[in-house]
Amino acid sequence: MQKFHNDHALYRRAGLLASVLLVVPLGACATLDATQPPAENSRYVPQEWAIADRDGPAIELQDYWTLLGDPLVDEFVDRARSDNLDLAQAVTRLRSAQARLREARAGRLPNISANAGVGRDVGDFAEDDFQFVLGGDVAWEADLFGRISNSIDASQADLLTAGYSLADLERVIVASVATQTITARSLARQLEISRDTLANQDDNLQIARWRNQAGLVSSLDVEQARTQRAQTAATIPQLESDLVATANAISTLIGEPPGAVYAALVAEPREVPLPPREVGLSAPADTLRRRPDVSAAEAQLAADLARVGIARAQLYPLLRLTGSVGSSAFGVDNLLDVITGNVFAGLSQLLFDGGRTRAQIDGAEAIADGSLAGWRQSILVALEDVETAAVDLETSDERVAAFIEASDGANNAAILARSQYEAGLIDFQRLLTVESQLLSARTAEVSAEASRAIAFVNLARALGGGWRSAQAIEAAIATGPEQP
Repeated sequence: MQKFHNDHALYRRAGLLASVLLVVPLGACATLDATQPPAENSRYVPQEWAIADRDGPAIELQDYWTLLGDPLVDEFVDRARSDNLDLAQAVTRLRSAQARLREARAGRLPNISANAGVGRDVGDFAEDDFQFVLGGDVAWEADLFGRISNSIDASQADLLTAGYSLADLERVIVASVATQTITARSLARQLEISRDTLANQDDNLQIARWRNQAGLVSSLDVEQARTQRAQTAATIPQLESDLVATANAISTLIGEPPGAVYAALVAEPREVPLPPREVGLSAPADTLRRRPDVSAAEAQLAADLARVGIARAQLYPLLRLTGSVGSSAFGVDNLLDVITGNVFAGLSQLLFDGGRTRAQIDGAEAIADGSLAGWRQSILVALEDVETAAVDLETSDERVAAFIEASDGANNAAILARSQYEAGLIDFQRLLTVESQLLSARTAEVSAEASRAIAFVNLARALGGGWRSAQAIEAAIATGPEQP
């Protein structure tokens, strides 16, 4: 496998995460059959979704954000996956877990050391000769009761936990980038609407002043026009502030300083991205298999169960084999003439430690019980995410349809009201009311469209989209994690 360097973007190209999640199977993470994590619990994993409608076409979850059709979303997601600093930290944790696994595997091998020395006796009766010494030692622990194997299993599970946690962080960050970009598009569109409305209200104010100067209307129309214009103008700074804050959030997500993406967001305002209207749902069990947070919780459970085995192994005898070989001579030429050595097998058994080992076992079992509860909780949270997001996407379609109709109606009403006002058929207050309704309807339509796009992102994230699937990264795997 390609060596991983400080630039964490390389992990995507080198297949580091792939080798972790595919080469180290979770089923091998515990050697004690009685402590294996359950593969499935029907109490927590239903056969069908309770509320969500699973009908609809399946989508490609791995790159679901591309279905939004927004080039900035695509660009920002790519940059976040390469340069996000939270991901960089997660990758270092993954590398650390790989190192700990290599360390644990080294426990199966003997420790071999060598020593050499030279000395000289000095004194009235000492021979003036140099004495040379050469030797070596070896020590090896027999894994009779699983201390070493459980340590390896725990490290394997820790590596899986780090890998799945990295994948889950990528899933969350991708969704955050997409959501923030959608929000920025919505704010930019609302700004455009507010500025257009403000320009229209400037015309209304000018007309009201002309009609007042001509004696056709009272100054009340002028003050009403001023009030409406000021209210609209007051919304613009807040929208601008929100847009800057959203742009800064995107900058942080992609590993850039504030202000890095603001110009791109305002350079060419676009409509809010339009997501697919229907998303098919796989069975709950299939969805859970794709959720990296559930897999991370299961791997953590396996690691803690293996540590129970490590603690229990302290109750049983420990067998160590040691040996040494050496030679000494007065002269290098004679150093290997006489070689001596010894082999020793030592068996040690804990007899009394005041209950410390039993306490360690109890503590390890308590931690494993907590991890089991955490694994079950992750399942419930994942199911909740899907149910909530699926219903939200369905209802958001209904909201968008209603707001589109309201916006069309308000636009037609505003056109009619202006022509009737200019013809003297309605008063100015009626015109202001209709145009205020138009602004509200257009803004609500944009907000509803953004909510629908965000609901799609939330559903794709809940289904486990946004991280590199096994199929996409298998080709990048050359070998598994390095072994001693």
